[in-house]
Amino acid sequence: MISVKTPGEIELMREAGRISARALQLGGEAVRPGVTTAHVNKVIHDYIVSQGATPNFLGLYGFPASACISVNDTVIHGIPSTSQVIREGDIVSIDTGALYRGWHGDNAGTFVAGEASEEAKRLIAVTTQSFYEGLKAAVVGGRVGDISQAIQRYVEANGFSIVREYVGHGLGRELHEDPEVPNFGHAGRGARLVAGMTLAVEPMVNAGGAAVRQMPDGWAVKTKDGSLSAHFERSIVITAKGPVILTDPE
Repeated sequence: MISVKTPGEIELMREAGRISARALQLGGEAVRPGVTTAHVNKVIHDYIVSQGATPNFLGLYGFPASACISVNDTVIHGIPSTSQVIREGDIVSIDTGALYRGWHGDNAGTFVAGEASEEAKRLIAVTTQSFYEGLKAAVVGGRVGDISQAIQRYVEANGFSIVREYVGHGLGRELHEDPEVPNFGHAGRGARLVAGMTLAVEPMVNAGGAAVRQMPDGWAVKTKDGSLSAHFERSIVITAKGPVILTDPE
């Protein structure tokens, strides 16, 4: 069932979103050649806890860290490790969030260690912009499929591919709520968008083919062809005046 939030609940989600966004920003700033993904995770964890919040990824379905940190061809759910050293030119996707007074924030972004290739930079730019293309369609009276189609159209027009197995979602008192928000599909389909609906919209985009494979650790998901992958996510609320991003660090 899709839950519609009250103005007071949305304000609490805005604070959870602020903490989540700042944690992501600090994690991104920590990405540089020579550091481990475990170090980036610690920066994120320590900040969330310092704000009186809880890292909502830690222990979720058994996940062992406060952030998913996915390097190069890892699409999502990379487990931070003291043995994984970030190299010059790597692209690093970070997905993290905070639970604050019973409400969740969730966001992701892809960051460059040092100087990346032109392909990598273009992939990140297209992935980021595809979210904003979807955001334009997140209006009262529309449908989830409008968001999905806008993202897919933009990504594929730029020569990249959309991951199909993993999608965005509603969020609120739970990190994952109804409805699912695919990054592909048809306009005019899916749940009706109403004021007070809160969603996590998160395109996952591959430089090569769309196919992915699950790694033996049961968490990390990589591109099947070894191509680079990027991830961008923001939590939003649908309002009568248009969509508002809740995961804003300011």
